Amino acid sequence: MPDQNNTPELPFLHMYTDQEGKSTIDTKILTAFSKESVGGKADPQYMLPFPGKVEAVKFAILPEGWVGDWHESPKKQWVIPTKGRWFIETQQGNRIEMGPGDIHFGEDLDTTEISGNRGHKSGTVGNEPCCMMIVQFEDVPDAEKNILFDSV
Repeated sequence: MPDQNNTPELPFLHMYTDQEGKSTIDTKILTAFSKESVGGKADPQYMLPFPGKVEAVKFAILPEGWVGDWHESPKKQWVIPTKGRWFIETQQGNRIEMGPGDIHFGEDLDTTEISGNRGHKSGTVGNEPCCMMIVQFEDVPDAEKNILFDSV
């Protein structure tokens, strides 16, 4: 936990469309947390509001062996695995595996078609399903400029 003078930082995986139109993924950090109460008599905690209008909150279970062949993110979305593991492979050739404790913001939209494929591949890792929570946004102002994403 940070001391009185330092606010916490939260690392996450950010998948987006790069300047060449290819999907890529990097580790970024959420910063600019401030202390506030969640309500009532609860002690203050570190919080960071995320801009944008939520369209849907979904729970997904990817079966063992599931593969999502090349596709773009359907919306700008947070993906939070709660059990099991999964992977993302981008057009840039990055392959990242994630599990509980990892969070991912996906926005690989309007990618360039390469060999008939757009976006990224994803799938389960290991011999169990991957359970996840997905928060999709109807609208997100330029997230990187408005949320203070910092590069690692």
